[in-house]
Amino acid sequence: MVTADDTPAPRRILLVSGLSGAGKSSILRILEDLEHEVIDNSPLGMLDDIVARAERPVAIGVDSRTRGFDASAVLEAMARLRMNPHLRVELIYATADESVLLRRYTATRRRHPLAPHGSIKEGIEEEIALTAPLRAAADLVIDTTDMPPPELRQFVESRFSPWTGGAQEGLTVALMSFAYPAGLPREADIVFDARFLRNPHYVPELAPKTGLDADVAEYVAEDRDYLPFLNQIHTMLQLVLPRFVQEGKKYATIAIGCSGGRHRSVTIVEALAKRLSAPDGMGKYEGAGKWPIMVMHRELARQGITSWRWARKPVEPALSDSSRTL
Repeated sequence: MVTADDTPAPRRILLVSGLSGAGKSSILRILEDLEHEVIDNSPLGMLDDIVARAERPVAIGVDSRTRGFDASAVLEAMARLRMNPHLRVELIYATADESVLLRRYTATRRRHPLAPHGSIKEGIEEEIALTAPLRAAADLVIDTTDMPPPELRQFVESRFSPWTGGAQEGLTVALMSFAYPAGLPREADIVFDARFLRNPHYVPELAPKTGLDADVAEYVAEDRDYLPFLNQIHTMLQLVLPRFVQEGKKYATIAIGCSGGRHRSVTIVEALAKRLSAPDGMGKYEGAGKWPIMVMHRELARQGITSWRWARKPVEPALSDSSRTL
């Protein structure tokens, strides 16, 4: 008898689009390292044939340079592919601020593909308008404005590693600590401000440590408003995250900020990760107990102290020959 657990996981098909200079090629290279079969700028009319012939997860680059490019045609092709229950089709859109794109083009002295004889600014503006429908329909928008290459790799790996493809996962939840002076995380869906809690930075013996250290976490937790704040965040996420799933979201980034991104925000992210990864941490919503949960401490990572990790690992999809066929 075939049970639900025996059902082969759908094969992942990623369409990667976005603005020229925003990092699409870098994203494709990272996906290739993650065992995806990568094809860049193939004619749109060949998408169905490429997918049919592929034997691995596929990442296909589609942008304004693609022959026959038209945003509506891309969306129509995605709709066709999504009718196949053996495929899990997602659209990634890479973007960056116009000023950053201008600076990148100036530094490399490249011509913009939509303005070979005009100004780069005109080409960027035309491409923004041309690809707007894809950004609106994207499953994941990656803003590389303030994202150096190591962080981009970390971001892509955390979402598209080979073991994150199970259809049953429903939602991948990322918990991120950050420092407000360094800017809001552009990928954040929900942001909470922990700056009202007492700050270990002003305690000489705690200042050089982080929220990963027990004495720092204990100091923050002794604030009378710490536990009510943590409880309120937990309760809100139990309400909101299932609704994200109902709306079709596959990724949710919850960001907690403080002044330095080392003490209070790290403490809360760690505590929240422990709660949400508990068997009943996501509440009674069906399947929520299997949702992957990752932890990222942005400022600590930039200082080389830590990188992302799984608080609850994804369920590795079962391999089956039938999952390789259409």
